[in-house]
Amino acid sequence: MIGLDLSGADLSGGVFHESWFTDAKLVGARLVGVDLYRSDAEGADFSGADLTRASLVRVNLDDAVFRGAVLDGADLVKVSLYGVDASAASLRGTRLMGASLIDVNFCGSDLSEAVVQENTFKVTVDEKTDVTGMSGTVFGPVHMIGRDGQKEIGGADLERWLRERGADVRVLEGRR
Repeated sequence: MIGLDLSGADLSGGVFHESWFTDAKLVGARLVGVDLYRSDAEGADFSGADLTRASLVRVNLDDAVFRGAVLDGADLVKVSLYGVDASAASLRGTRLMGASLIDVNFCGSDLSEAVVQENTFKVTVDEKTDVTGMSGTVFGPVHMIGRDGQKEIGGADLERWLRERGADVRVLEGRR
């Protein structure tokens, strides 16, 4: 499915292990409960797509777009997310474990009740990013966009920022 335009398609419940969705256009697609184990979706556009309860275990999602997408309850274990735009996306209750999140835009996103475990978490957030009930561990730092501009926060400052917003996340040291 490399480069195909599947915008608006309903692929819900599909099993696409080790498939190639590289540069595919899945804008507004319905992908509820899909299983993309070990697939490659580098550069794919999932803007506005519904990936509720999707299994994206070990999927390469580098340079993908998830603007306004729904990934509630999705399984993103060992996923690669580099240079991803997930602004205004919903990731409520999503499992992000052992994942690499580098240069990911979570501005305006809902990460409430998400579970994180030992993720590289070099992401951009803003005052609208919801982390209520988020739990687990991450490696920072995070870029925070606020009224006073953009700043980088990590370590104890990041942990404090998360807790002030209702998260129970411990920030680990050591991974850069």
